[in-house]
Amino acid sequence: MIRIHKLVPVFAALAFLPLPALRAEEPVDLAMVTRIRDEGFRRSQVMETLTSLTTEVGPRLTGSPQAKEANEWTKKTLEGWGLVNAHLEAYPFGRGWSFSRAAVRMTAPREVPLAALPKAWTPGTDGPVRGAALRVDLKEEKDFEKHKGKLAGKILLLDPPRPAEDVDPADPQFKRLTAEELDGLLDFELPDDRDRFEGGRSGRLKRYNFRRAVHDFLVAEKVAAIVEISSWGQGIVRVGGGGSNEPGENVGVPAVVMASEPYNQIVHRLDEGQEVELEVDVAARFHDEDPNSYNTIAEIPGTDKRDQVVMLGAHLDSWHGGTGATDNGAGVAVVMEAVRILKALGVKPRRTIRVALWTGEEQGLLGSVAYVKEHFATRPETTDPEQKKLPERMREETWPLKLKPEHAKLAAYFNMDNGTGKFRGIYAEENAAVVPIFKAWLEPLSDLGADRVTLRKTGGTDHVAMDRVGLPGFQFIQDPMDYFTLTHHTNLDTLDHARRKDLMQASVVMATFVYHAAMRDQPLPRKPVPQKPVEKKKTKKDEEKKEEE
Repeated sequence: MIRIHKLVPVFAALAFLPLPALRAEEPVDLAMVTRIRDEGFRRSQVMETLTSLTTEVGPRLTGSPQAKEANEWTKKTLEGWGLVNAHLEAYPFGRGWSFSRAAVRMTAPREVPLAALPKAWTPGTDGPVRGAALRVDLKEEKDFEKHKGKLAGKILLLDPPRPAEDVDPADPQFKRLTAEELDGLLDFELPDDRDRFEGGRSGRLKRYNFRRAVHDFLVAEKVAAIVEISSWGQGIVRVGGGGSNEPGENVGVPAVVMASEPYNQIVHRLDEGQEVELEVDVAARFHDEDPNSYNTIAEIPGTDKRDQVVMLGAHLDSWHGGTGATDNGAGVAVVMEAVRILKALGVKPRRTIRVALWTGEEQGLLGSVAYVKEHFATRPETTDPEQKKLPERMREETWPLKLKPEHAKLAAYFNMDNGTGKFRGIYAEENAAVVPIFKAWLEPLSDLGADRVTLRKTGGTDHVAMDRVGLPGFQFIQDPMDYFTLTHHTNLDTLDHARRKDLMQASVVMATFVYHAAMRDQPLPRKPVPQKPVEKKKTKKDEEKKEEE
């Protein structure tokens, strides 16, 4: 998951709609549900798939050799199960990156190994580099001036310490959603007007431009390396991207993220006036052989409605700190298991069932956005010279949408990207017409704990790429488990944190939804195609709030 923030805790984003009796007008194939349950619970291969993906392939940073290995492995596996038209679809990405060694230690006043990992797309050190540790704040470009000429050869600590008391000891590390939490959250939150004119892009754009300025400054000052504090405590290293995957762009200096406890100790020593020397040794390389990244695509062909498509998907890429088991190997394994179940049962769907395993999700839903652009809808090219200087993902949206012929052929898209927890229901994405349909499909699965439908929207997953162009894309509600407390983008995102029974349950629910969507007489109802929002006039209060952010 991106989760740029991908994640508001699920339990805080639900409006539970009670499950009524089945509506007579929405048929449910109970015999097929029984067969799906039997295959999914008694002959499951979901953990075997996840184990192979995470232990044989490993972490799958977009653009890296391992991401491309994962593309080939998933394509071959799906073909082996009998899916057809298995292929890889390319989209422009930029530079790949990988690392093979990361060792950080304090060398004075005494020698201590320190838990740290490099940020993606930062350069290596070309052997160990040592330098005096220096705590500095670089929050705005005006901070550069006071440090000019003073940083050569230094290893900079860029964050203040984070005391252990900032962690809430009452916050459980493992969590399932309770009936009370689900039943009690009935209110629908109206959209924030500010999102209509800011589009959520202004903050990212500001951070992007400042990051480029920091890179230029650090290189010019000949800084040896920089160290940032992990955003989570308890020895966890939570790491993402730094540097740049854009060819020709300044990637800055070697950058590592350190566990908060040793980071705090170093800062405390510096605050007490002690001199601290650090050594950083990172072996990293860029991969410029192929500027593309790839999505894995495969199909179960349809019959009388074969020109229409039901899609299911999950993002194949991960960060590099762990092996991407919960983010999002779990989703990949469930999606693959769902189509394996349907193939094992010899299902002959009316509509074509298409599985899509995306890359580039962690960098901004790049793979699914590229697929939508290629197959479903495009936007006009920007004419703003300043916008053209930015990567496409950072540009403001342009209007109107131009729909392609395939847009009318997508009956539904179902996504999984919230960790290893079992499905508790589904987000209807403000599409009231699908609510009774989803309730009917969930009724024979309610004994598995999946019985909620909420009109709420959820963000940060690849279904958003579909929803943005008026396609019926949906993400399932999941138990959080330890996703938001231990594994999301961390070195703990490994196979040990995957829950076999939860993934089996999710696979059965996914297969049931995909099957019924493929067999309905009509595609799922759609919301209106998005139109250019009317900009709300900015008030003084809006400007003040923006300044605070």
